[in-house]
Amino acid sequence: MKTALVLIDIQNDYFPGGSMELEGSIEAGRRAGQLLSAFREWRLPLVHVQHLSLRPGATFFLPDTEGVEIHERVRPRSGENVIQKHYPNSFRDTGMLACLQEQPINRLVIAGMMTHMCIDATTRAAFDLGFECWVAEDACATRALLYKGRQIPAEAVHLSFLAALDGIYARVLRTDEIIAQLSTDS
Repeated sequence: MKTALVLIDIQNDYFPGGSMELEGSIEAGRRAGQLLSAFREWRLPLVHVQHLSLRPGATFFLPDTEGVEIHERVRPRSGENVIQKHYPNSFRDTGMLACLQEQPINRLVIAGMMTHMCIDATTRAAFDLGFECWVAEDACATRALLYKGRQIPAEAVHLSFLAALDGIYARVLRTDEIIAQLSTDS
């Protein structure tokens, strides 16, 4: 089984000082960096996904800002695939599927931000397209949400979305579990 790492929206605006700071972004970025190092060491395929907000009224990931840049912990190297997107689903109106099919990839390790938005949308789309998905639970981050006047803590949002993905759409694993399993496969 050929595996690729997909790092979604690990961009400066989600980190402290950014326009849409997420809870746990520093730790998730560190874990994503561990995955990236392992995939580079093993010479396995990887894809960086960068969100560019083009919709009117957008307040983060604005083109030509520091916030839209991929964070230094996972910055792409020359020759690594970078897919730009404008929607939560990394496959929608992008070259992602073609990029993965060229290799051909059949398993994705998914990490990034936000758990409840782009991680969820991309994982579900990938499953529908026939990919086996592993989501790195500790290499993802999200934020608290407000629903009908009630505050839902970020941890509850994160765990709820991971629980919904686990089993059908993906295997939800810790970074160390993914690295251990792939190191025996390589």
